Formats: sequence, structure tokens, C-alpha cells
Amino acid sequence: MNSTNTFVNRVSTTREADPQAMLDLLQKQRSFFAAGHTLDIGFRKEQLQRLLEAVRSHEQELIDAMYADFRKPAFETYTTEIGFVEKELQLVLKHIVRWAKPQAVGETLLNFPARSYIYSQPYGVALIIGPWNYPLQLVLNPLIGALAAGNCAIVKPSELTPATSAVIARLLAQTFDPRLVAVVEGGVSTTQHLLAQRFDYIFFTGSTQVGRVVMKAAAEHLTPVTLELGGKSPAIVSEDADLGLAARRIAWGKFMNAGQTCVAPDYLLVQEQVKDELLEQLRIAIQEFYGDSPRHSPDFARIINDRHYERLISYLQDSVVRIGGQHDAESRFIAPTVLDQVNWQDPVMQDEIFGPILPVLTYTHLNEAIQEVNAREKPLALYFFSSDKWQQQQVLEQAHFGGGCINDTISHLINPRLPFGGVGESGVGSYHGKASFELFSNLKSVVHRGTWIDLPLRYPPYGNRLSLIRKVFKWL
Repeated sequence: MNSTNTFVNRVSTTREADPQAMLDLLQKQRSFFAAGHTLDIGFRKEQLQRLLEAVRSHEQELIDAMYADFRKPAFETYTTEIGFVEKELQLVLKHIVRWAKPQAVGETLLNFPARSYIYSQPYGVALIIGPWNYPLQLVLNPLIGALAAGNCAIVKPSELTPATSAVIARLLAQTFDPRLVAVVEGGVSTTQHLLAQRFDYIFFTGSTQVGRVVMKAAAEHLTPVTLELGGKSPAIVSEDADLGLAARRIAWGKFMNAGQTCVAPDYLLVQEQVKDELLEQLRIAIQEFYGDSPRHSPDFARIINDRHYERLISYLQDSVVRIGGQHDAESRFIAPTVLDQVNWQDPVMQDEIFGPILPVLTYTHLNEAIQEVNAREKPLALYFFSSDKWQQQQVLEQAHFGGGCINDTISHLINPRLPFGGVGESGVGSYHGKASFELFSNLKSVVHRGTWIDLPLRYPPYGNRLSLIRKVFKWL
């Protein structure tokens, strides 16, 4: 592994894909899907097993690539990317046969004699557009759902992580027939060309701003779309919380991947009487995690590019830095940083931070904290630290957010049985595990009606049957 502070993407040069080649690829996938190759469950399982083996065999390449792109620690690459994908694949392989079977549902006597089922049918060709911050799992996890449901897929990884994108392209090319799964690399122009085409499903992970562009493009063809976006996810800390534990778990969730995580705690909302104690516990946790000089820690990633570095540094201007604040433009290093005396109007509170900067605000009563959260766009995640069951229930019932944790951060993503997604500006749709299979499936409702009897009650002429049918509906 390269141990220097140089990066492959210091200067980003992206070769755009050929538009005609993209059209040809899309047509080949449409033909492959129309031929029915993906309908067989055995075929789907074989493809998913091949993907599992490919991810395992490319493990070191992926670790090296993410280190090259933004010095992501090997431990984080495995736990949040490679191992994450492997667990998803294992779950889907275990349950796909059961998920794919027609699901019988209860029948109404109004249809007597009949049986009702829900059939899962693939959409066709899916477009999956991935982000740079978790460049492997946020591309492959949606792909797993698309393949499990029987779709073909064109994958567009992020151009901001060129080393990882190249490994993903090679990995998928070696694993799949391009008529089933293909990778298209490129930048904004390539993405625009892809979005101009008619796909059967679009799955996008990225910023809310670009999510609007994707949804608008999908609307031109009435293409169903899933958007996994972001937002300002709060960590609320009550005075009765275990402050040492809360600090460790908040610091872990915030500073993993140098804060470049869509569900990272974006800001800290702490009950005012314990703010100073919590900040001291945060200082201790950061020192334990990254040492006296986080710049020299092998466990702390770097900012992805110069543009994001400059954006983040601007938040430090005229701010009260309680912890950290050190930064270096050459290596794109920003230390784990905590800002104090922040108000809701400050620039750092206007947009998702997406970096290792944690602003701290206070509240007096829990109702006030919930109101402040609900007064803004619904966040992708929310984390509440308290030992009070009533307060926990109050937050769960009254605060609006995509998903989250009580007394932890980020760990709701670890369980593939929990659907993951946002609400409103933080996203549209949920996936992971069975939810991914259902997301990429058209769930067809079908009634199998018996032919041995045909009651005439529903057929014209209706005559004086209205009073009779009222009684039938009330009885049933």
C-alpha cells in the first residue's frame, strides 16, 4: 500500500464515454432482457455468486484503489465497503428463491371463488449512478438488488474516485456478460447522455441538487427512480445520556471516512447544561482514535478533492474552534474539528457539511430540539442519546427523518434486513436486503378466478339489487 500523501486524482482528467456506444450497449441489454435470460432464478443466483467471488478476489486491489483516491484506511474500506457488500450478497443468496416466489395473500369473498397472488417481475434495464464517498458499496449494493430481481444494469461509478472506478469497471467486466451488466465511465457529460435515454429504472446516490436533475430527467420518460441523497442529520444528546459513550459513538460516526458519509452526524444538538462536559468527552475520544496528531494517523482519510477542501475550510472562517481546526491544502487534510457558539443562521448550518467538521448547538427542552429539527428539511438520519425510554419514544414519534439510532450512530446501515432510505429532500425509496429485491421488482397483483361458478349478481341489468349489494358488502 502506498504510504505517501499523494493521490491519483490530484488533477481530475475524465474521458467521456462515446454516446453512440452507450446507445448500442443499452440496445444490447434490452435485447438480452427481452430474450428472457434473467427470468430464471438459478441464473440470477449464479450471477450473484460470481459477484461475491469477484469482490473477494479483488479485495486488495479495492483497498489500494481507495487509499490512492483519498487515503481511506484499509479497515474502513473492508468494513464499510467490501465486507458490507459481501454480507448483502450472502443474505440475498440465502433468501432469493423465497422472495421470488409468488406471494399468496388473503382473498375477499367478493371474488369467490378465487385466489390472489403478488408476482415479482423485473423492470428491464436499470441505470445505477454511484457516488464517490463509498464508491464500491453504493454502486454494488443497488446492483445486487437489480440482479436479484432479474434486471440488466448499466453502472456509472464516480469519476472523482478514478482508481476505484477503474477497479470496479475491471471487476464487473471480468464477471458479467456486458449484455447483463456493463460499466460506463465518464464525468458530467457521460451522465447527461445516460439520463437522456429511456431506462426502465434509475437508481441514483448523491447530492440533493443532482438528485433533482436525475428526477427531472426520469420524469421525461416516466421512469421510476430511487434517490439516495443526504441532508443535515442531527445527533441529539440529552442530559441523562452516558456522555462518554455518546462522545465515542458520535466521533466514530462523524469522523469515519473524514466525515464524508451521507448519514454522518452533521451537527450536534446537546442539552445546554451538559455541553461542556460532552465537548471534553469528544476531545478525549478524538485523541484516543487519532492520537495527538491526526494528520499522521493511518486511520484518518482525506478530503476527496480541492473543491470540497476549499468549501470545508470556508466553514472555519470566523468560527469558534473548540477542537481541531488544523488543515493542510497540499494533502487535503482537515483535522477532526468541533465548532462552538454556532447558531442556525451560520453558513455551516445551511448545507450538508460532508466533512470532518462538527458544529455544536444547544437546547433547553426536548420539545425545542424536535421543533428545530422538524422546522428544516427532513434529514436522512437522526441519532438520539438518552437513557429515558419516554424521551426516546417522543423523538421516534415526533421527529421526521429517514432512519437512525437510539444511543448510537450509523449502525442502522449494518443490518441488511432494515430498509435504508431518506424522505423528502433526503431521498425517495428504500433499499437493502429484501427491500432492494422489491425495489427493483414490479409487484404485480393477480387474481386467479375460478370457473366452476359465476354468480350473476354483478352483471347488468342491475334492477333492484342495490339494497341487496349493500347488505352483501356490510356482511363481508
